[in-house]
Amino acid sequence: MGFFDKLKQGLAKTKQVFSFTKVDENLLDELEEKLIIADVGMETTEKIIDNLRTRIKKENLKETEQVKQALREEIEEIFKDNNPELDLTNKPAVILMVGVNGAGKTTSIGKIANNLIKQGKKVIIASGDTFRAAATEQLEVWANRAGAELVKGPEGIDPASVIFDSIKVAKEKNADVLICDTAGRLQNKKYLMDELEKIKRVIDRELPNSSKEVLLVLDASTGQNAISQVKAFKETTGVTGLVLTKLDGTAKGGVVIGIVDENKIPIKYIGIGEQIDDMEVFNSKEFIDAII
Repeated sequence: MGFFDKLKQGLAKTKQVFSFTKVDENLLDELEEKLIIADVGMETTEKIIDNLRTRIKKENLKETEQVKQALREEIEEIFKDNNPELDLTNKPAVILMVGVNGAGKTTSIGKIANNLIKQGKKVIIASGDTFRAAATEQLEVWANRAGAELVKGPEGIDPASVIFDSIKVAKEKNADVLICDTAGRLQNKKYLMDELEKIKRVIDRELPNSSKEVLLVLDASTGQNAISQVKAFKETTGVTGLVLTKLDGTAKGGVVIGIVDENKIPIKYIGIGEQIDDMEVFNSKEFIDAII
């Protein structure tokens, strides 16, 4: 089964939420309710419904297919500036991975490394999560699966020093990309956010000319909670892109639309399963095709 087929299968519950069979005076109220259930979010839902109401009247839309097409176009408009390409121009390019515990950060690192290695890039992974027990061992499994070299330090060591050592290795080995893991942190814990700032300072000092991305990993199945995480991390870490995990089997897939609309941060990757190939660069057209 190809990635798009898996995506369609994974978002089947979300597609059910977006479905409707007749155009009548109750349609927009029902659709508004459905968008909220799918976790599109109040702000974005109201915008979509207002635009649809205007179009139905102005364009005299009477068929369900016409309204579905209008809905598709409204969502396409939200995604129109979503650029999923990573900036890896100046090497070693650095991808700093951030997010709360349980979002799927470690597995995402392995999958992204696998994706980049398939493109012919040399990838080093830095095990910067030195707090969580077995974090390095788990990351090592994924690094081995992807075929990437892992740089690690002893448990409890200052993560910034592991990142420093990893930068040295990336330079020596002429790596294309250095992916840095960090400890899962709650967006409201100041000392953890300060530690992240320290890591960023080390990267900026040692690699002033390298391309840099800060990717926030979000569990899509948490719905609106994911949107609040984006807002908090955006303010403190300068997030440049999003990685959405656990889109398979969720009825809350609408959160993807709300996140982009409310935060204007591009989605770079989406994950739909446990296997190493179950993460791909985000394609908004395929996503819309899977839900409408």
